[in-house]
Amino acid sequence: MVSQIMDVLKEKMLKTIDVLLEDLNSVRVGRANPSMLDRIEVEYYGSMTKINQIANISTPEPRTLMIQPWEKNILKDIEKAILKSDLGLMPNNDGTLIRLTIPEMTEETRKNTAKKVKKIAEESKVALRSLRRDANDKVKSLKKESSITEDDLKKAEDEIQKQTDKFVKKIDEIVVNKEKEIMSI
Repeated sequence: MVSQIMDVLKEKMLKTIDVLLEDLNSVRVGRANPSMLDRIEVEYYGSMTKINQIANISTPEPRTLMIQPWEKNILKDIEKAILKSDLGLMPNNDGTLIRLTIPEMTEETRKNTAKKVKKIAEESKVALRSLRRDANDKVKSLKKESSITEDDLKKAEDEIQKQTDKFVKKIDEIVVNKEKEIMSI
């Protein structure tokens, strides 16, 4: 019973790390990266669709993204979605494709981006703590049902805390590396 709870906890914590990495990939760091556009969605035939599912995205130059939609009639919609996003980029629509020039990062932009990274990381830590609380609640309910002993409860709570600490440390490492990347550009 407890081992199942631990397996589920570990799996959910790994998913939290995956989501964190995905979110951090979409943070602008001064050079063009197609994953910057991963969170932007465009209305396409009545449903919200990610840009990378309706267009080719390439990086012809280190600081330029080129978006070439499969259908030219959605250029305006893509342009609007980019303008509404939090990227702060100005799309250049030439009628067949959209170019995004990634501006050089200033010291202030770097600091703001680092703050944004820390905020995203803190949200992931909150998610981990929520997972820890849920796992502890499940283990305590096993104790109430007399499925496990008091000693087993303490061991399980200790193991849950160790898992949580391990994943929090991993988040901290990821953030430090991302901040180094941001500040070194």
